[in-house]
Amino acid sequence: MKLHEWITTDRQRNWPETLAVVFGAVVVLAVVLAAATSAASFGPYNYAWDGTSEFRDRVAEDPDTELEIVNETDQYEDEDADETVAFVIAPETDYGETDTERVRQFVEDGGTLVVLDDFGQHSNELLSAIGADARTDGQLLRDDVNHESTPMMPVATPVGDDALAPGVDEVTLNHASAVEPGNATVLVRTSEFAYLVEDEEANLSADGELEPRPVATTEDIGDGQVVVVSDPSVLINTMIDRSDNAAFVEGFYADKSVVLFDVSHGTSVPPLIALLTDFRTEPVAQIAVGLLGIGLIAGLSGRVSNATARVRTNRKSADRRSEPDASDRQTPAAPERQDTKQQSDDR
Repeated sequence: MKLHEWITTDRQRNWPETLAVVFGAVVVLAVVLAAATSAASFGPYNYAWDGTSEFRDRVAEDPDTELEIVNETDQYEDEDADETVAFVIAPETDYGETDTERVRQFVEDGGTLVVLDDFGQHSNELLSAIGADARTDGQLLRDDVNHESTPMMPVATPVGDDALAPGVDEVTLNHASAVEPGNATVLVRTSEFAYLVEDEEANLSADGELEPRPVATTEDIGDGQVVVVSDPSVLINTMIDRSDNAAFVEGFYADKSVVLFDVSHGTSVPPLIALLTDFRTEPVAQIAVGLLGIGLIAGLSGRVSNATARVRTNRKSADRRSEPDASDRQTPAAPERQDTKQQSDDR
């Protein structure tokens, strides 16, 4: 029976069933969405303005790049460091000795680590532990001249023509901080009208300085490279398409085959995504699910075959019941004969 026939046939009986089916479908959809998405800032499965789902999709859709979500830092040990770039975005907890050692070894073996943070302390702790010089300042960066809609959205420019990927003429920031470079090489900096304040309401103090502020640096550690960007907002959904943020970020993994999205000390991965990720790495679970699927298909096929056979049997029985018995059949009446004799007399 087609859907519209099922809905319109015997409405008094089917409308409650229809509403129950629709309600059940809505509940299932809501549960799936809740289990597969996140509301955490900078989360790779957060599709709101402050998530990084757009960046994750761009990497995942690149045919030359493999994306891996890092829930545990031991995943760093499984990759070819020379072909891998790892993004650490505003970590919320300390990496600790074991995790730090894994990240440090990854960089020294030739990996590229991109740390994006503005006001958090855990990124600086990680940078210090792996031997990097650069640190994020932690104060709010303003530029009253060279900015987008507000002074809290400075527009920075590359240092040197070949510092970044082609097509990057500027980088648009949003409530960023600055980088204290140390011995690191500055990649991007603000205009000479930039300054640092404690909060959004503050203005340039009497002893404040207007000067170019570094917002992205790079430095070599072992065979690898550490990049520090003082604004994780360049990756969020509402900023990734601002000029020239997408090209700026893509330049860090353009010549790499693996991108690690490190959420091990930041936003948690939605439970359904975590389950699917774990499933991909467990061959035994894949075999078990495959066998279960085959069993379910076989069982459903048998049920469908039995149901089809019953329907056919019932139809045949119904057809036989609807045919009239021989005793009930009426023979057509023979046409009346006219008495030939009477016909002769009439003549």
